[in-house]
Parts: sequence; C-alpha cells; structure tokens
Amino acid sequence: MPRHTCPICAKEFSYKSVQDSPEFPFCSRRCRLIDLGRWLNGDYVVPGSEEEDSTEQEAEREEEDSK
Repeated sequence: MPRHTCPICAKEFSYKSVQDSPEFPFCSRRCRLIDLGRWLNGDYVVPGSEEEDSTEQEAEREEEDSK
C-alpha cells in the first residue's frame, strides 16, 4: 500500500487508492476541514500582482456595463 504524509498534521498514513480515500491527501476529515478553513480565512493566497487583479476587475465591469 502506498504511504503519504498529511500536509496538515504530518501524520504518515497508508491508503489503497486515491479513489477509495475520500479525504486524500489528508489523513482525516478533520484535517481536510482545517485546510478548508484556512482557505476560507484567507490564510492561503494564490500569488498574483494587484495590477493583474484590478485589470481583471475593470474588464469585468466594462463587460457588465456594455450589456
């Protein structure tokens, strides 16, 4: 069986297959929910420049205004 380390608690665990492990890559539902909470709180951020973000927002506004 393959072994994997949980990215949240660092516990090593084994699994039969990814399809049979609904919590993968986490060791448990608890760790999966901790990770989700971190995303929702803004603890994780996808890198990007503020300029890109504002340009995308302006394009979306212009598109909405033209409708």
